[in-house]
Amino acid sequence: MTTVTKNPKTEDKENEELVTSQPINKKPVSENHSLMDEVLRNSPLPPEKESLIEGQVIAKDKLSLYIDVPPFGTGLIFGREYLNARDIIKKVNIGDTITAKVVEVDGERGYIELSLKEAKQAIIWSEAEKAIKNKSVFELVIKDANKGGLIVEWQGIDGFVPASQLKAENYPRVPDGDKDKIMIELQKLIGTRLNLAVIGVDPKEGKLIFSEKSSDSQNKREIVSRYNLGDVLEGEVTGAVDFGIFVKIEDGLEGLVHISEIDWALVENPKELYQPGDKIKVKVIEVKDDKISLSIKALKSNPWTEAEKKYKKDDTVSGVVIKYNKHGALISIEEGVAGLVHISEFKDQDDLRQKLELGKTYSFVINLFEPKDQRMTLSLKQKDQSA
Repeated sequence: MTTVTKNPKTEDKENEELVTSQPINKKPVSENHSLMDEVLRNSPLPPEKESLIEGQVIAKDKLSLYIDVPPFGTGLIFGREYLNARDIIKKVNIGDTITAKVVEVDGERGYIELSLKEAKQAIIWSEAEKAIKNKSVFELVIKDANKGGLIVEWQGIDGFVPASQLKAENYPRVPDGDKDKIMIELQKLIGTRLNLAVIGVDPKEGKLIFSEKSSDSQNKREIVSRYNLGDVLEGEVTGAVDFGIFVKIEDGLEGLVHISEIDWALVENPKELYQPGDKIKVKVIEVKDDKISLSIKALKSNPWTEAEKKYKKDDTVSGVVIKYNKHGALISIEEGVAGLVHISEFKDQDDLRQKLELGKTYSFVINLFEPKDQRMTLSLKQKDQSA
C-alpha cells in the first residue's frame, strides 16, 4: 500500500480553490442593512441616567441589593442609597420585582447604580400629575398650619393648601388681614380631615399644592347652574372682609358681594355695614363655572340716572369732601354720586388737604360728566382757591 504525502502548501491551495469554487448564497448588502436596522429597532434601549427601570431582586447583602436588569446586566443599590431606602428594602425579598431609578449607568464594579427612594418619589410625582388630570379627590388629615395655609401629607410627601384655596366655611376671615390671627384660625383645623384635590406639582422644587375648592367644583357647578343673571335671592351673611361680604345662598353655595357692589355710595369698610347672620336680598350679576357674583346696589335705583337729568358740564355744584386718594380728593355731590378733583390742580398733597378739608362743603365746577360710566371730574371754584 502506497501512502501519498501532500505538500501542505499544495493542500492549502487546493482547499482554497475548493472553497472559492463552491457557490456562496450571499444576500444583497441593502438587505443585510435592513435586517440590521430592524434588529436595532426591536432591541431595548440601554437605561439612561435618571430613568426608571424594573428588575428582579437576585441577591441581598448587609448593605447591598442586587437587581437583575436583562439584557443590560445587574443593578446595585448600595451605600447611601441603601441606607436612604432601608425601610423599603426591609420589606423586599429575593424574587420580588421592583422599580428603581438609574443613578449611574456604568457605576461601581461595572454595576448599574440604582436608587430605590428616588424611584419611589418619581412614581409619586407621576401619580400626582395623573391626579390633576383625573381630578382625583383625597381625604387628608391637616398636620400643621402656617400664616399662608395648611400642611398635609400625601404618600409620604408634604403638601400645601393655600388659605385662598379653602372653602368659604374654612376660610380664615380675620379683621384687617392680620397674619398672626389668620394662623390662629388655621391652626384650629389641625387634626381635621378635608377633601382635597391636587392642583399643582413641581418635583424640582418639591412642591405639591392642594385645593379644597377644586375637590367639589363639579358639585358646585351643578348647584350654580340653577341660577341665572338677574335672579333676586335671599341669603345670609357668613362673613365680611376688606373686599366685600360673603352671602350663603343655600347649603354648598356662597356668593361674593364685592365692595363695589354693596352700595352706590362709597363704602370704606364692609364690616361696619354687615355682620354674620344678617339676612339680606341680593341680585345675581354673574354666573361663571362654580362661582356666583352678587350685588346689593343693583336692587337700588341708580342715582346717576337721576343725576343725568340735573347736571351737565360746566355747572357749578356744591359737594362734600369725603376721601383723599393718590389721584386727588373724592367729592360727594349727592348720595351715590361723587366726582374727583385731580391732584394736578394743587401744588402737592399737603396743598390739596389744606384747601379741601375732609367733611367740609365747597363749590365746584363740573369738567367732565359721563353718567352712563359713572364718571365726574371737578375743579375747585376760583373764589374758593383764593380764600
